[in-house]
Amino acid sequence: MSNKPLIAIVGPTAVGKTELSIKLAKALNGEIINGDAFQIYKGLDIGTAKATEEEREGIPHHLIDVYEPCETYSVYQFKKEFSEIVDDIHNRGKIPILVGGTGLYVQSVLYDYQLEEEEIDSEKMEIIQNKLKELSKLNNIEMHEHLKSFDPETASSVHPNNRKRVERAIEYYLKTKKTLSERKKSQTFSGKYSTILVGIEMSRETLYERINMRVDMMLERGLYKEVSNLVEMGYENSQSMQAIGYKELIPVVRGKIDIETSKEQIKQNSRRYAKRQMTWFKNKMDVTWFQRDKQTLSEIADNVIQLSE
Repeated sequence: MSNKPLIAIVGPTAVGKTELSIKLAKALNGEIINGDAFQIYKGLDIGTAKATEEEREGIPHHLIDVYEPCETYSVYQFKKEFSEIVDDIHNRGKIPILVGGTGLYVQSVLYDYQLEEEEIDSEKMEIIQNKLKELSKLNNIEMHEHLKSFDPETASSVHPNNRKRVERAIEYYLKTKKTLSERKKSQTFSGKYSTILVGIEMSRETLYERINMRVDMMLERGLYKEVSNLVEMGYENSQSMQAIGYKELIPVVRGKIDIETSKEQIKQNSRRYAKRQMTWFKNKMDVTWFQRDKQTLSEIADNVIQLSE
């Protein structure tokens, strides 16, 4: 195991990851690395819930406000830049603290995990596509039973009505001849770091209330104006504008829907996203979870500090 410490904080949107990271950074002489796919963009401030300069309390933050809204960004770029930043932080005798809700980004740097699937020639791809086309005629139950025939472990964790996930598991098997459950078991923490991976969770009811309140607050702080400015600058069709809170307000800017309708869409999409985040972190990562319903962030921070000693 590496002697290079790394703390990673995950959890759904609006749960308090940023505040916890700042508490830990102050206590442990740490610096924070953003693990959110949209906070890397300049100008996307309110809707991505970036910590303000005041909220950062003098703690250095990395991979925030790095790219223009018109630029594209990928997990491959994140993985490369993250490694360079972590080395720099370690060389200065400090502790890197990764904070983010973008599961694939976090997973890519914490685990020995191949992001890309194996090369597939055109002939094999045609066979796979034909097989998938044939399977597409099955109903949800039949499709789920097919998955169960070769990967019962994955099938047991996916509802038959979640057709997309069932199809994805089947496609992965056809391409690699490996099951998703096998891939999950083969993932181990990268030997590059001594990793402590913690997560914050809370009751769904409380979290959804926090999300709804946060959306109201974002709009009060000027989210509509922020989106309007970005559209005016020509970024409407950019990758960055697919972020929740931005894509829903573009039709308002264009006069196609009213802001109240958009606000409800943002709340609903944020709640759905939070649910997907928790599913990802629970299914794909070995996280030590802390219940914010039962502990304050200060108490959680104390527990994480004990884990790091």
